[in-house]
Amino acid sequence: MNEDIETLRRILKENHTIAVVGLSANWYRPSYFAAKYLQDHGYRIIPVNPAYEEVLGEKCYPTLLDIPEKVDVVDIFRKPEDVPPIVEDAIKIGARVVWMQLGIINEEAAKRAREAGLEFVMNRCMKIEHARLFGGLNFVGVYTGVISSKRPKWLPY
Repeated sequence: MNEDIETLRRILKENHTIAVVGLSANWYRPSYFAAKYLQDHGYRIIPVNPAYEEVLGEKCYPTLLDIPEKVDVVDIFRKPEDVPPIVEDAIKIGARVVWMQLGIINEEAAKRAREAGLEFVMNRCMKIEHARLFGGLNFVGVYTGVISSKRPKWLPY
């Protein structure tokens, strides 16, 4: 697995259509937060979740196989044990990259993707990597005022 800075930067620069598997319509979920950031930075987001009709203003599909257009990256927000069939679907639809979010590790799925000729990124967040490599950390997620190193004035200490 080659996840050096140059590879990550190239993947993010060359691939613009992202199917987000497990994307939630709840604004406070990490999948929504990451997808919204990527959408705001010019990426085409295709939600994949059978629970919703629409997320982020985009039609939501129940599976990868239901998407009628070309997908560059399959971004996975699912448990590690759910990943292998998603990778198989990514291979079937001709995706170029499979990206597993932070905390999601499945070596078997990574091996299968590589054998099929797909690039594979594991245990990394697309939003964080984009912000880190393209200078977007100040847009969303860091300079929001939600997390601060300053002590709140309302705490009694």
